[in-house]
Amino acid sequence: MKHLIDIADLSVAEIDQLIATADDIIAAPEKYADKCRRKKLATLFFEPSTRTRLSFEAAMMELGGNVLGFSEANSSSAAKGESVADTIQTVCCYADIIAMRHPKEGAPYVAIQRASAPIINAGDGGHNHPTQTLTDLLTIHREMGRLENLTIGMCGDLKFGRTVHSLLIAMSRYTGIKFVLISPEELRIPEYLKEEVLLKKDVPYEETTDLESVMPELDILYMTRVQRERFFNEADYIRLKDSYILTPEKLSLAKPSMRVLHPLPRVNEISVAVDNDPRAAYFRQALNGKYIRMALILSLLGL
Repeated sequence: MKHLIDIADLSVAEIDQLIATADDIIAAPEKYADKCRRKKLATLFFEPSTRTRLSFEAAMMELGGNVLGFSEANSSSAAKGESVADTIQTVCCYADIIAMRHPKEGAPYVAIQRASAPIINAGDGGHNHPTQTLTDLLTIHREMGRLENLTIGMCGDLKFGRTVHSLLIAMSRYTGIKFVLISPEELRIPEYLKEEVLLKKDVPYEETTDLESVMPELDILYMTRVQRERFFNEADYIRLKDSYILTPEKLSLAKPSMRVLHPLPRVNEISVAVDNDPRAAYFRQALNGKYIRMALILSLLGL
């Protein structure tokens, strides 16, 4: 049995296999319609979510399985003070596989100590969101035809953005990758990621506060929202929340082949006027999240 807590839990070969399975699901969904018949997925969401929770549920349903769970902590026994470990041990009595989101970083590591079923980390605080990273990788692969030799711009909240952190770790393992890190000074990427990933692996990168100046060199622009829920100071959030807004005028500086990704939800950091541009891939990205989660469920269940 295996869990997925951190994108680093997967080798490049395992990621490539999941992408290949997702591609096959997209091409021939009927082959997979009964793969999880009589299997149950529990979605334990101690923190609000739309795309992640619904895509897990849709993934299991399209595999012929069933879903049970809760969508907020207040509707679970956590509201009575039950520990994560006890919740997991109980739910493992009812489900074959569990997807869990929790606001506390490290909660999934507690969960796997007591789990008798595979656990998928669906996001833990500002730490990890590995299935979003798999979604991002599948999207880049399908949009660009490769995961190598790309210049990837990451824009917005690079300090608290768990999707940025996980994607940077994952993409740094592919050859020919360069990162352009675009953020206000206060929201720069954490030093430990620079030291432990970029510098240690000799991955080229640059940091800037100016999106327009680097737009022409990008193959991927990964936009993120400034997350109100990660700030301790409301004044800081208000001051920084509109730092970068992607408009058609700014996008006109980009290559025709460039693609815009966003883990969603967006607030106003991408103008709705960008949505109809063929380079806007974020809703295709949301759909890809269902397919890669289907592939992951099959892999963890050994089906």
